[in-house]
Amino acid sequence: MTTVGLIGSGNIGTTVAQLAVEAGHQVVLSNSRGPETLADTAATLGSRASAATSEQAAAAVDIVVITVPVKAFPNLPAAPLAGKTVIDTCNYGPERDGHIPELDSNALTSSELLLRYIPDALLVKAFNNIFYKHLLSLARPAVAADRSFLPIAGDSTQAKAAVTKFIDSIGYSVVDAGPLTDSWRQATGTPVWGTPYGPYSNEKGQPVGEDAIRAALAAATR
Repeated sequence: MTTVGLIGSGNIGTTVAQLAVEAGHQVVLSNSRGPETLADTAATLGSRASAATSEQAAAAVDIVVITVPVKAFPNLPAAPLAGKTVIDTCNYGPERDGHIPELDSNALTSSELLLRYIPDALLVKAFNNIFYKHLLSLARPAVAADRSFLPIAGDSTQAKAAVTKFIDSIGYSVVDAGPLTDSWRQATGTPVWGTPYGPYSNEKGQPVGEDAIRAALAAATR
C-alpha cells in the first residue's frame, strides 16, 4: 500500500484519488482553499481518504500528485517535496495561466519550469494527456487484454519505477517517453494528448495499446 498526496483536487486529482483508493492506497487531499473545503470529497472516497494542507499532504506521503494550474507553481511547498517522487499532471494554457515566455518559446517544458520551483523533487510527468472521465473508465486489471497505456517522462530512474508501479496498481500500463526535456511530446495539442482515447463525447473512451502510444509520441512536433 502507498500513501498518495494530492496537491490540487480538481477533476484529474480527484479521479487519481478515486482510483488509488479503489486499489487499496491511502490518499491525502489538499487544495489552495483549505482542508475543510475537501471534507465532503474525502467522505465520499471513504476511510482511506483524508484532507490536509498542501504542506501536510506533501510531507506525509510516499508519492505526491501535483495537479494545479501552471500559474500556481510559485505557491507550491518546496521543502516538504524534497526527495519525494512527484507526479506532474499539469498542462500549460496561456488563456488561464497567462503567457510565460520560457514556455511560449519552447525554452523549457512545463515540467522543467515546475522543477525550478521544487528543485529537489524527483519529478515524473504523467496523467496530463488523458481526459479525466476516460482515466476513470479505462482502468483495467493487469491481465486484461484491453488494458490501456499512459506515457510518462522523467529524469529519475527510481522515480519512474515508483510511478510505474503506482500506475500499474490503478489499472494502466506505462510507456517511457524519455526525460523531462521530452515531456513536450505529451503536452496539450500533441498526437498523444486526448485523441487516442476517443472524443470527450464518448465518456467511456476507447482502450489504447502500447504501439499506438509510441507512434503518437513519435509523431509529435514543435
